[in-house]
Amino acid sequence: MVQVGRQAETRKGRAASPGLASGPVVPLEATAIRAEATTARPADPAAELARLAQALEDASAQLSVLIERVDEDAAEMLEFQLAMIEDEELSAPAVAAITGGAAAPVAFEAALDAAISGYLASDDDYFRARSADLVDIRDRVLRLLSAPGAAESSRGPKGAILTGVDITPSRFLETDWSEGGGIALAEGSPSSHVAMLARARGVPMVTGLGALDAAGRVTAIVDGETGTVWFDPDAAVQAEHEALRTRRAREAGAARAYLDKPARTACGEPVSVMVNIAEPDEVDGIDPAHCDGVGLMRTEFLFHGPGGLPDEETQYRAYRKVLEWAGGRSVTIRTLDAGGDKPVPGLTIAEANPFLGCRGIRLSLLRPEIFRVQLRALARAAVHGNLQVMLPMVSQPDEIERAGELFDACIEELRAEGIEAVRRPPLGIMVEVPCVAITPERFLAADFFSIGSNDLTQYVMAAGRDSAEVAEIGRADDPAVLALVEATVRAGQAAKRPVSLCGDAGSDLAVLPKLLARGLRRVSIAPAALARVKAAIAATRLDADG
Repeated sequence: MVQVGRQAETRKGRAASPGLASGPVVPLEATAIRAEATTARPADPAAELARLAQALEDASAQLSVLIERVDEDAAEMLEFQLAMIEDEELSAPAVAAITGGAAAPVAFEAALDAAISGYLASDDDYFRARSADLVDIRDRVLRLLSAPGAAESSRGPKGAILTGVDITPSRFLETDWSEGGGIALAEGSPSSHVAMLARARGVPMVTGLGALDAAGRVTAIVDGETGTVWFDPDAAVQAEHEALRTRRAREAGAARAYLDKPARTACGEPVSVMVNIAEPDEVDGIDPAHCDGVGLMRTEFLFHGPGGLPDEETQYRAYRKVLEWAGGRSVTIRTLDAGGDKPVPGLTIAEANPFLGCRGIRLSLLRPEIFRVQLRALARAAVHGNLQVMLPMVSQPDEIERAGELFDACIEELRAEGIEAVRRPPLGIMVEVPCVAITPERFLAADFFSIGSNDLTQYVMAAGRDSAEVAEIGRADDPAVLALVEATVRAGQAAKRPVSLCGDAGSDLAVLPKLLARGLRRVSIAPAALARVKAAIAATRLDADG
């Protein structure tokens, strides 16, 4: 690595995604396209309006293609952008300005900058976090206005270290990470959606570095486990980095030895380790012998296809594939968790605060004609394996009873039609709303509990996962969150209800021992984390102090 112009610098931030990466520095801000201000009146405002309309249409098309390429978690983030681009209210100020004589790029940039400022000034963490999506939309449309029909590019060499204030979801997803690379951000949050994407893809990421000046920087090393970034490292730091890379590779190799073994703590306590998946094709790359089944299969991916809401047969085939892959191991499929940051066109409701609105089971019960289709597909698929069905966002005991009654009715309906259907599979709930974790004994109509640590932490700590300003507060190992985990586990044990955890906390090696110490014995994690989580469990002594 050659240093040019500036001295080496070490910066400490927050670890957001583990791993080591080194490469050329590419400032994120340098990739943004800005409109050139002009005072000249366009010769034809109608032509400028047509330019903007075409750019918005092309932006929608690009996002639709990207949504089809990425997994469900990533698609959820991009759906918001797609809905915003297609909302005429977003472009209305630009249309008015163009009609008054402004050029399309200048008008759209001004309109989006005003909207971004409004989101950033909001008292609501949700809206502040969504400002990054508006930045994404602004820059995408400006690129298309500058070069109509232009396709997206990786915008930077492979293996680059992207640096800047923050990174947008589509910028992350459009980057080719196949040959390494990493992210070093002045702001950002380890709990953000982009950080979750980075962890799922093994991209080292550090946030909260403070004001960054990447001008003149040539190379950088990112350590996503310690939260350290070295800019233009000298020979000694490079040598230490290579030694550390070798050591961690050796440790990862040792961890892989645990893949084929049942997970047990150092004191012999068995722990069930399952996987989270977003769509059926993910199981093609997983050996079922490496896990104890599927602890969370999300179903939102089915509702984002180009054909609109999925029919019963489409859903049945998806569920059946995973159940047959599992070979008798438990598969927990979560019913549609739409709403919040997961809009579904034609289904979800526009709300001022969607995280506290009609989402999850609330929306499903509000739209029984759609919920019945999913329940019928699940009932049919249940004959092909060991199915458990999980309800998201439960906050009232009667939601379990109402869903159960509807499920039973669907099963009887199928039997009356001569379609094979077993009796109702176990029906459990996500524990992600504090009222459930505080009084779990009120929810024993559920056959099992699965703790959603991401949302539970967010709600308990009143700290949005995408807000850099409160990122330090939103920790899953906060005593309040751990107390609710322990209360849920104890209630489950007393009532003989299995309790698992399916959020990010299960694969956080700093948090996992604390969860195990509080009685948790079932975790569901990203498939990529299986080896290291099993190795960490094997190193944990529950008979030790603390």
